[in-house]
Amino acid sequence: MTDIAISVENLSKSYLVGHNSASPERYTALRDVVARNVRNLARKTRDMLHGRAIVQGDEVEEFWALKDVSFEIKQGDRVGIIGRNGAGKSTLLKILSRITEPTQGRIEIAGRVASLLEVGTGFHPELSGRENIFLNGAILGMSRREIQQKFDEIVDFAEIERFLDTPVKRYSSGMYMRLAFAVAAHLEPEILIVDEVLAVGDVQFQNKCMGKMASVTNEGRTILFVSHNMVAIKTLCNRAVLLENGAIRYIGTPDESIAKYLAHNKNENSSWKRNASSIMQRDVLFEEIKILDHTYRMDQNLLSGNPFYLFIKISTIKEIKGSQVAVRVINSDGIILFTTANSDENSEFAKLPPGETNYIVKFPKSFLPPGRYEIAIAASVPGIELFDKVENNICFDIHDSGTHATILHDDRIGLITPLLNWKIINHK
Repeated sequence: MTDIAISVENLSKSYLVGHNSASPERYTALRDVVARNVRNLARKTRDMLHGRAIVQGDEVEEFWALKDVSFEIKQGDRVGIIGRNGAGKSTLLKILSRITEPTQGRIEIAGRVASLLEVGTGFHPELSGRENIFLNGAILGMSRREIQQKFDEIVDFAEIERFLDTPVKRYSSGMYMRLAFAVAAHLEPEILIVDEVLAVGDVQFQNKCMGKMASVTNEGRTILFVSHNMVAIKTLCNRAVLLENGAIRYIGTPDESIAKYLAHNKNENSSWKRNASSIMQRDVLFEEIKILDHTYRMDQNLLSGNPFYLFIKISTIKEIKGSQVAVRVINSDGIILFTTANSDENSEFAKLPPGETNYIVKFPKSFLPPGRYEIAIAASVPGIELFDKVENNICFDIHDSGTHATILHDDRIGLITPLLNWKIINHK
């Protein structure tokens, strides 16, 4: 007996995209308009007769959302699907969920599939929450008795008992998502497919869902999970698929796949300078940003035992009152470690004078553990106007200098390692 839950062979999906070729500034003769409309009518008639989608526009382009994708997932695997927006992740899940038909290729699925994709998929808006629970169970092939056995558990998890007999079209997005996830996770599918819809809920609900998915995997069921949260992928999954431009770039452990994803999408520079050709007319602009070591030399590789500096050059057309320059530090898992700003309302930094202003921001020694980090910077009047921002352009590496102590019984240091002020207040 095979242990393969999902087998995908040469899977491809194409869409037809329409474009209007005529420029609005170009003069078009009446005969050209008539000829173009006749061609469009003939094309649409052919598409209709052959059962193809009717696409608006003068020109039609074929876009491949997926191209020759092949992989196998074993029963009980917890597979994360990662990649940039537009890589084909959601298209892949829709095909596996039988919502969208593939253009080419073959899929074999062993077991019942429950899908939690975008909000609104799988529920009838006119039916109540109670009725949709039974409807979804029936779609999964479960008997009424099986659904009734899980009914109270689903309602308790979703926390919507007061609104159980209300049509779901009147639910908020959070209520809708709680019920949709509860149904998908509790009706015992062999395969659970989850897109990044959990971002709709609050933090408490997301943690609850992650805990439920972890318990589902312990029961030997298979999970496909799309997320931009790299920590969730690492925590939940034992394998990860990296998609890029509709094709598989890498399949491996979560750590390996995430490392390749982040390395491919990060700029390798420890400095950034605005291109003269891209200068815009703004009141405040970042001109240059650099990472400096403890000797004020530009360096991408830093030692944890030394302080380091961030150099920021700003140009300002006129005086800006109530201004703020904020710096955000992000680690290689995409976690925002902290955000710090240069001012409050009463500080000397509370206004930017016209002309050029240079800042030096000092990071203390041993503050960040070894690893790769990214810097994002923004200039604004908080809550009123964002002038400029720079992100996905500056990164640096911190290497261990032997200054970090081993904590307790293992070598996990933590996300930040500040040097706190210790005092002896009672010694005999």
